[in-house]
Amino acid sequence: MDKIIYLDNAATTKTAPEVVEAMLPYFTENYGNASSIYRLGAESKKAIAKSRDVIAKSLKANPSEIYFTAGGSESDNWALIAAAEAYENKGKHIITSVIEHHAVLHTCQYLEKRGYEITYIDVDENGVLKMDELKKAIRPDTILISVMFANNEIGTIQPIREIGELARENKILFHTDAVQAYGHVPIDVDELHIDMLSASGHKLNGPKGIGFLYIRKGVKIRSFIHGGAQERSRRAGTENVPGIVGLGAAVERAFANLDARSRKECELRDYLIGRMEEEIPFCRLNGDRQRRLPNNVNFSFQFIEGESLLIMLDMKGICASSGSACTSGSLDPSHVLLAIGLPHEIAHGSLRLTLSEENTVEEMDYVVNNVKEIVERLRQMSPLYEDFVKKQNQ
Repeated sequence: MDKIIYLDNAATTKTAPEVVEAMLPYFTENYGNASSIYRLGAESKKAIAKSRDVIAKSLKANPSEIYFTAGGSESDNWALIAAAEAYENKGKHIITSVIEHHAVLHTCQYLEKRGYEITYIDVDENGVLKMDELKKAIRPDTILISVMFANNEIGTIQPIREIGELARENKILFHTDAVQAYGHVPIDVDELHIDMLSASGHKLNGPKGIGFLYIRKGVKIRSFIHGGAQERSRRAGTENVPGIVGLGAAVERAFANLDARSRKECELRDYLIGRMEEEIPFCRLNGDRQRRLPNNVNFSFQFIEGESLLIMLDMKGICASSGSACTSGSLDPSHVLLAIGLPHEIAHGSLRLTLSEENTVEEMDYVVNNVKEIVERLRQMSPLYEDFVKKQNQ
């Protein structure tokens, strides 16, 4: 197969042609600063308002509750740090999970150095948050619970409604990092009792460098970037108008065919999982089978190194990953895979394949055939596998 088969959509997605088309005029024609009072600036302001409306509608929120950011990491940082500072008179205790994205985990470490206490809740073998531990962790001085909507590595969707209800009952703010879930599964912030939600444009065929933070009306949260009066004086800086327009177009596109796209991706995902489990011995599906993102497949293969597998797949024109794109330079095994109980040697042999609506069954067959062949070849070179076979034959 000559063409590239792209299966790393959790890392980033291709910007859709209609999104690029929507953005182009705001680079060259409607390039006015949205804070200006003349017509050129007013056009930019109008375009920002339209995107804000589209995003709010997708969450069943109010447009005044949507704040544009540079992406998911900024949104996570803003939600945690600014909320912690705003509510520190009530308490300095925050609860999160052990499998959060590093944008949350590293921000929690930052807060710990500044006197906040963080409780990290464990997950089960499928990556689902242990609700009994969460309930026990709540204290009178707990001010914030931050749990991701769906995991970026293993695709497990968390019990968000139950977490939201628990937070609401105890008058605790609830933030969710929905970077992987937004645009892929339906989200109603009122039904789920979400107070803050982070999302990023480039995960749903929008541009990079743009995202948003949903902040429920009435939530006391401080400004994160200081300067001008943009974003209702909560996030200073001249607005990235082309990015905001692109994000709005991507959101409109994603939610217009959400159900059909989800069905197709689930079918491809399950087909891929079925063939892998049936044809490749000593492999393990990571993540929950039912509570799973439509496009996520994550396997661990015993007796191999994931990095070698990725390099050899790349030579076959297949783009994949072994975990989060933000930690791809690290030699340490995934903190997510360790949290669900995998030993280091198996966690090192992981493969994440994240699909899109453009992928086909033929591509899935090509991928499985190559993974099967490469895994077998790598195992033949593995002393661990050789020892294992010897023991099996004794």
